[in-house]
Formats: sequence, C-alpha cells, structure tokens
Amino acid sequence: MASASAQPAALSAEQAKVVLAEVIQAFSAPENAVRMDEARDNACNDMGKMLQFVLPVATQIQQEVIKAYGFSCDGEGVLKFARLVKSYEAQDPEIASLSGKLKALFLPPMMLPPHGPAAGGSVAAS
Repeated sequence: MASASAQPAALSAEQAKVVLAEVIQAFSAPENAVRMDEARDNACNDMGKMLQFVLPVATQIQQEVIKAYGFSCDGEGVLKFARLVKSYEAQDPEIASLSGKLKALFLPPMMLPPHGPAAGGSVAAS
C-alpha cells in the first residue's frame, strides 16, 4: 500500500462522488468554515484577492481530503482531482451537481450578460 501514493489516483465515478461529498463536507467543518470566512473577508469580493486569499485555503482543505485517495498533497494533486471530476461531469449529473456545489464554496457568483435562447426568440430587430 506504500506505493499507492506514488501511483496516480484513478477513481471510478462512484468513488469520485464519495470523495466530492467528503470534500464538500470538509468545507463545513467549523475550523475550515472559519478559515474560509477569514479568507473571503480578506478578499473583499475582488477576484484578484480571491485568487490570493481564498483559493489557497480552498486548495488546502481539498488536499487534506484527497490525499487519502492517492492524490499528491500539493496543488498538482488538486488539479488532477479536478480533471478527474471534470471527466465524469458530462456523463453523471450527480457528479456535475456536486462539482458545482464545490466550486460555489470558493468561487464568487459570476453575473453573465443575458444571451442565447433565454434572452429572447429574435436574433435582431430591424
């Protein structure tokens, strides 16, 4: 089992759901909630500061969970986990939902301008 951490983590879709749920749960642990609140307060809803303050804390919280599943305990491990989750999102709506919940925990809501079918039926009015 010692070589498990040296091997790239390969999780099934079901395992990915379990890990995602554990990561989301880790964000609600009291000590992590405090860490995230402090980081958000420091960021003041500024995207540059979010990257500087919030993202590192969110990455650390994820690392603490995913290292138990064979991912390296660094930024690369988090990126590999994110890529794995992304690969399952299109085929599994539950994973897509959990992934969205996780992102919402550390990314500010983005306001997109209305466009596409929801914005109206006609393309241009002359």
